[in-house]
Amino acid sequence: QPFNTLFTFTFMRTIAPTLLLVALSAMSVSSSSALIVGGGGSHLTAAQRLALKTTAEQMCQSGKGLTACDEGPATIGSRFEAVGITNSEETRRIYRQMLFTAPGCENYLSGAILDPETLYQKSDEGVLFPELLKSRGILPGVKPHLKIYELPGTNGDTVMQGLDSLSVRCKEYVAAGAVFAKWRSPLVIDTSKGCPTDLAIRANMHDLARYAIICQSEGLVPIVEPDISLSGTHTLEESISINIKVQAELYKSMIDHGVYMEGSTLKPNIVNAGRSCPSSYTVDEIGAANIRVLRDVFPVAMPGANFLSGGQSLTEAAGRLNAMNKAKGNSPWNLSFSWSQALQLPLLDLCKGKGELQLEDMAKLYVEELEVASKAAR
Repeated sequence: QPFNTLFTFTFMRTIAPTLLLVALSAMSVSSSSALIVGGGGSHLTAAQRLALKTTAEQMCQSGKGLTACDEGPATIGSRFEAVGITNSEETRRIYRQMLFTAPGCENYLSGAILDPETLYQKSDEGVLFPELLKSRGILPGVKPHLKIYELPGTNGDTVMQGLDSLSVRCKEYVAAGAVFAKWRSPLVIDTSKGCPTDLAIRANMHDLARYAIICQSEGLVPIVEPDISLSGTHTLEESISINIKVQAELYKSMIDHGVYMEGSTLKPNIVNAGRSCPSSYTVDEIGAANIRVLRDVFPVAMPGANFLSGGQSLTEAAGRLNAMNKAKGNSPWNLSFSWSQALQLPLLDLCKGKGELQLEDMAKLYVEELEVASKAAR
């Protein structure tokens, strides 16, 4: 009996606490694993989640950004015609080929967003553009949304169309070589009309979430683009509030839909006052405003944001992106660029009065512009 008493005392003082800790540790691991499996992307296999996460991280490299070449034939055609260039499929092919093959562009680009037309075009050597881009270390993506549609009763708010056929088209885009996609949901701030309305915010952000979950199910990393226009008279403070409201709705909807956040990225507008706002703000104030929005709502699970230029010049957009990176401190995201007009309009200006694309001069200027963008993205 004394031995039994001594054994019981020793067990309770030494062995039992250890066993209790082991049991609690096992429960903790089990609970953690359950959370991982039950979170966003639980419908995907481990291999699918890894592929999406790897691609998203490759898109979000420090000092590299995305070249946005996804203008439709009519949009790029109007830019051609403005400088005296004939708009044709072959002209568009040659122009995009220059954007993909300019010597040294791969040093500053992690990806290129293509219009579906461009996705199926080939280089002069007969290589499909997605394969050409991959050979240069640039990831090919595609714009899958269709036409814009005005929501009745909202004083002009809009939504994008194309979700109904998205799954089928994503399969085709993956077969053609695309590894990511980008869907734009444009909104306008007009406080006098109450825009954007709550209805428009919900509809657009829920559409982005549905697009994202469909893309991931088909193997494409989704870039979500809530694009709030710079037109209007709103102040920087009003812009901050509305951007927070819009992005908060977006991420809540993505989580509700089960989107795998680590396998998706953001393409936001640069938060700024409206072009007609009577107040002016410094580049540092604009940079701080953008970081404020991101810190309030942007999930740390998403690896980065590639800002659109939204009609800003290269100097304006690069200055504001640089200010953001200076202000972000220890924030975990990669902040970079996804620009179209800021890069391309100066290239097309080289063609004025020439009647044809000035490909060699355009390629040289393009790489110089990308170097400016890259410096701002560090």
